[in-house]
Amino acid sequence: MRNLALHWQILIGMIAGCCIGLALNMAASERSVKITSDLPAGIVEAEVNDSSSRTVIRYRHEQQETIVTVDPSSRSKDGIRTYKQLAQQDPLASQIYNQHGKSIAKQVGGWCQKIGGLFLRMLQMVSVPLIITSLLSGILSLSGRQGVGKMFKRTLSYYLTTSLLAILTGLLLVNLIRPGLQTTNSLPTGAPSIDETHQTSLIDVIFAQIEAAIPSNPLAAITQPNFLSIIAFTIIFGVFAVRTGGTTAARIHDLTNAGLDVMMAITTAIIRLAPIGVFFLITAVLATQGSSVFKSLGWYVLTVATALLIHACITLPLILKFIAKRQPLEYARAMSPALLTAFSSASSNGTLPVTLTSVEQRAGVSNRTGSFVLPLGATINMDGTALYEAVAVLFIAQLHYGYNLPLSQQIIVAITALLASIGAAGIPHAGLVMMVIILQAVGLPLEMQGIILAVDRVLDMARTSVNVWSDSCGCAVVEALDSQAPQPMNANEPAS
Repeated sequence: MRNLALHWQILIGMIAGCCIGLALNMAASERSVKITSDLPAGIVEAEVNDSSSRTVIRYRHEQQETIVTVDPSSRSKDGIRTYKQLAQQDPLASQIYNQHGKSIAKQVGGWCQKIGGLFLRMLQMVSVPLIITSLLSGILSLSGRQGVGKMFKRTLSYYLTTSLLAILTGLLLVNLIRPGLQTTNSLPTGAPSIDETHQTSLIDVIFAQIEAAIPSNPLAAITQPNFLSIIAFTIIFGVFAVRTGGTTAARIHDLTNAGLDVMMAITTAIIRLAPIGVFFLITAVLATQGSSVFKSLGWYVLTVATALLIHACITLPLILKFIAKRQPLEYARAMSPALLTAFSSASSNGTLPVTLTSVEQRAGVSNRTGSFVLPLGATINMDGTALYEAVAVLFIAQLHYGYNLPLSQQIIVAITALLASIGAAGIPHAGLVMMVIILQAVGLPLEMQGIILAVDRVLDMARTSVNVWSDSCGCAVVEALDSQAPQPMNANEPAS
């Protein structure tokens, strides 16, 4: 196993996790139990029926009987969709469930999630210092203010273009397939009309993103962490360090490179644990959710998956081939450790250390480009997330209204999804948080977001892989454009 290349080790861990997780879900995801002893004070009897699709908890407190249902696909405004909500709304039911009611699949899945979570925590541990040191190193390696400006413009242009292409792909597919009108759960044509009273203006969305990019306290932004603020302040610090020049810039450059060397050494050690982390994370997802969650949302899952595939396997490879002059299959093979890690962890920020290593050591992109483009991309380039949010909002609108949103509303969805994706954190389920902005922009009820919660984790894994793939392709594109441009003066010379 140790003699195999890292991407093969990760793939083996993923396949093993899928097999074990699905086997556990099929064989041990159902549990029905009556409890009469070892109950919380005041509870005389309890019963729990646990399954992959939902959990029903009934308990009797003196003469009063309470029934609580945890259903991820619930449409009720007050419905309990997650076990975290259960703990907040009914602590007694949560305690009974955790002590007595969990199926074996969910017990094993819970422990796998905890062990896999340790791997994620290690990746998160190095993310912030790695972003700061690699981004500063990239900026300081660009000699002269023109170097920074040109690379930043190329990078930003690529990210905005690919994100917009991803959103347009999602809108095209959701209008062709119309998943919200295919399902039997869609609302009748007499559903409520579009409510414009609770819409968020586009100016408010833009201003919120600008505000998020300017930290009131840079140290607080690091500790939270707020990646958009960290990226913005690091770029500002690096640009003005280059402008200052002389021995000041040289000292900061030397210190940054020393810090980057140490962070890369730590990162390389953590990456060796990736196959184990991937195994436990995949096992946890499939053991607790299985494949049943796709049945009720099949058309929606098909729409998102198809749109992501078109963007990842057609749009980005064409850009890679004709602009970066790289062979897409060879480049994807080089990036496979990062793509597999992204799929299993559903965190582009967490995957950043693996992405940096793969781009530089396997894909042959220079540190000068990778250390600038990737940290920026992990924060502002979310192709998969933007596509997913646009499809999800139109799917919810189709369910809610019983018809497609008009073109004017779809344009608002597209622009808002693009802006919201820029500020989305590269962590699991971050897209759900940013989706609130888009739902408000078109006046949709926020509670309908719970409809897609059941399949969000699996789709989150897919869209994170697309995010990381787009960032990786961006490195090749920027490197190719940079090599065609006139070369700057020696990068080791401090700017005057």
